[in-house]
Amino acid sequence: MPTPASNPVVAEVLRSGFVEGHHHGAVVALDADGEVAWSVGDVDSPMFPRSCNKPLQAAAMAATGLDLPPDLLAIACASHSGEALHVEAVRRLLDSVALDDTALQCPPDWPLEPRVRDDVLRAGGRPLRILMNCSGKHAAMLATCVVNRWPVESYLHPEHPLQQRIAATHARLTGAPAAHVAVDGCGAPQLSASLTGLARAFAALATARSGAERRVADAVRAHPELVSGTQRDERRLLERLPGAIAKLGAEACYAVALPDGRAFALKIDDGSDRARPVVMDAVLARAGVLPAPPPHDLLRATLGAGGTG
Repeated sequence: MPTPASNPVVAEVLRSGFVEGHHHGAVVALDADGEVAWSVGDVDSPMFPRSCNKPLQAAAMAATGLDLPPDLLAIACASHSGEALHVEAVRRLLDSVALDDTALQCPPDWPLEPRVRDDVLRAGGRPLRILMNCSGKHAAMLATCVVNRWPVESYLHPEHPLQQRIAATHARLTGAPAAHVAVDGCGAPQLSASLTGLARAFAALATARSGAERRVADAVRAHPELVSGTQRDERRLLERLPGAIAKLGAEACYAVALPDGRAFALKIDDGSDRARPVVMDAVLARAGVLPAPPPHDLLRATLGAGGTG
């Protein structure tokens, strides 16, 4: 995989007009025909898309007998904030196949949303598997196993029939088998892809006319608050781009696709989440999709004692 120094600077950190820091990264933009319109940095080497893979995983499950209403299919794609609406959706998904949260094999965690995490702490709560941001994906994996009569105890093993179906769908949508397989932070297999392959996969989802891919895309479009959270930049972006699909991933990955087939994917080398939404807004502004400059609420000006950034 490329080192941070091999990719160019895609964002700068300014303090009172002085460049205080840099973020290196890579970006790819595809035209409506799936060809690379332009790119910055290494967009062909394998990288781990992290949770950007979730819509691809959900498409594999939807094509393998998992028949969910749009809101529960959205939570299957989610890196959710752990808000009440997310926990309730995960419980409903598990209830639909007569399971509960003890079947989840993701690690216990606090809610991603700081306000919700603070509420849990004040109430004397503790980290729970269902609060972990990937619990919706794990619930969907369990449900897929139940409807196919596959073992649920080993659903995270790379050789499990579920994971084999996911790997096949991932290869088909990205255009190549995963060159690397790792263990993601939630315990599930993490499949690598190039940024170009990731963008092409999202374009395939966004332009699907029927089938599992269309169902997943429609779920993301209809329920951005379930895919992310009520306070998240991912939700705000989807609400500003009707018909688009978008998903972030850990270590500052981000993929967006428009209903006309144009698609964009980026990775910030140092994993900084502060650069991720700002760079994507700039990418979408360059494509003429969003106005330039990006909205002030994404510039994240930080005022110090002097009242200046």
